[in-house]
Amino acid sequence: MAASGAGSPGRLVQYVVVRSDLVHTLSWTLGAVITQACHAATAAIQLHYSDPDTQLYLAQLDSMHKVVLGVPDEAALSGLSQSLTQAGVSHKLWIEQPENIPTCLALKPYPKEAVQPLLRKFKLFK
Repeated sequence: MAASGAGSPGRLVQYVVVRSDLVHTLSWTLGAVITQACHAATAAIQLHYSDPDTQLYLAQLDSMHKVVLGVPDEAALSGLSQSLTQAGVSHKLWIEQPENIPTCLALKPYPKEAVQPLLRKFKLFK
């Protein structure tokens, strides 16, 4: 699936998926959770820096598009990461250290239509 879409007409999007239980059950501050999402997004860009879609996304600095989705808990996040890996979708599962807590994941930039079907069941993060 992870073929380059650099020449495709679709809009490039970076999806970030965050555990909602961090805020709603475990009482993490919103700022702490946003920080986790920033770490994951930056790491995904760095890991896939030479990818043509990533380069095109970065070249469109003033029109970058991100979508932040929520998953209910660690099990759902881990399951999604496994599904993405099986589908060949490049992403970074962010594990907060030194606590060793998986908090979120971020995909490298992809054409929206290439990955949105895999993420369709998740709602925007609240």
